[in-house]
Amino acid sequence: MSKPADYYDMSRVRPEVAAALAKINAMGPVFAARAKAVDDEASFPTANYKDLADAGFLGLTIPEEFGGWGFSMGEYAMVGAEIAKYCGATALTFNMHNSSMAWSRFMFDMPNLTPEEKAEFAPLRARQFSRAMKERAIYSQPISEGGQNWTSKPNQTQCRAVEGGWKISGFKKFASLAGYCDYYTIVCTEVFEGIEPRHEDTMLFVVHKDTVGLTVKGEWDPLGMRGTNSRDLILKDVFVTKDDLLMPRGIFGKTLPNWPHMMATLSPTYMGVAQGAYDFTIAYLKGQVPGQPPIDRRMYATKRVAVSKMYARLANIRALWWQAFSEAKGMPSKAEVMRMYAAQYNVMEGAQEMTALAIRTCGGQSMLKSLPLERMYRDSRCGALMLPYTSEIMEDYIGVLALYDMDELDTAPGDEGGARNSLWRGDAGSLRGLR
Repeated sequence: MSKPADYYDMSRVRPEVAAALAKINAMGPVFAARAKAVDDEASFPTANYKDLADAGFLGLTIPEEFGGWGFSMGEYAMVGAEIAKYCGATALTFNMHNSSMAWSRFMFDMPNLTPEEKAEFAPLRARQFSRAMKERAIYSQPISEGGQNWTSKPNQTQCRAVEGGWKISGFKKFASLAGYCDYYTIVCTEVFEGIEPRHEDTMLFVVHKDTVGLTVKGEWDPLGMRGTNSRDLILKDVFVTKDDLLMPRGIFGKTLPNWPHMMATLSPTYMGVAQGAYDFTIAYLKGQVPGQPPIDRRMYATKRVAVSKMYARLANIRALWWQAFSEAKGMPSKAEVMRMYAAQYNVMEGAQEMTALAIRTCGGQSMLKSLPLERMYRDSRCGALMLPYTSEIMEDYIGVLALYDMDELDTAPGDEGGARNSLWRGDAGSLRGLR
């Protein structure tokens, strides 16, 4: 199995991060051994989460003053990719937990927040950090709702003010960790009599799994990423108070459009799946796959050429992806955003290419479910479909940013009623940038 030093310049990696990567690689073989059952049964990787919690990874991006590790977004991405080498479903759901922590961590530090807004934000994020660190609570972050493009229209899940707080009603589709997390971060639209639902009224609440009116329904039998347990989440008059806010009213709209890298946090999983497919290919051709006959297949020139193509493709994907996440921050430049879009596109498309080439190189036996490559191939197909940064949306965004000046973005021909609304707009960013 590959080591971080095989693809990162470790002189540029903090010792604390190197230690975290080493911990993941020590746990990784156990994750890999569990991955088949997780996939076969479409069951949640509960044991892997216990191991991650025991090792302190639930606090990965939580600030050190709250007992966390204080990793940057780029450092989190490195850890997520390392987990995915062994189990894609664990890495993908791990991202959902860390996204809630990251939103509280990084959006609090945005320079466009007023002192008053930060003072209101501070106790809310402290509450969530405490839950993760002291209770070892796991968070889910369901946003998709099905039936409409949630990058463009206000969330169909809505909240209405009542005495003492709000009541939330609606649903979430593809709610990863459904039934297994402790808290759900619910993105919803506050609605008012006589006013059409608006993006600027987006609210985020943290809802405990046992809250009255919250139910998990539906079956989960997908093509890939079967261990995410992404079933339907139904909310019916779920009561919440201001203490249940993830962040104060209005903060989401001021921060998220100006932190576009936050929407690319699914890519570490697929970066890791691509690396896992390459690692399996090397082990298979060397005859070093556990449980398989030690047959040396390296003498075939066609397989050596295929491996060289895999490595060359993987290396250029990784280089761009690492640079993009190393630059992740609030208020990025246009060049940084374009590199991030390009990295997202290349990872999601490249993971599919890598796993397909791995199967072709290893041959027919690699398609057997007894070997992990078949699962990696199915898992890899899912990334390019995931909003808000699908491959098609990335193609559009890159082209628009390359061909139009910033003051022309709002009038650039395209899908004005669809996904274009989540396009980063720099200093002109507005609530149209909400996902």
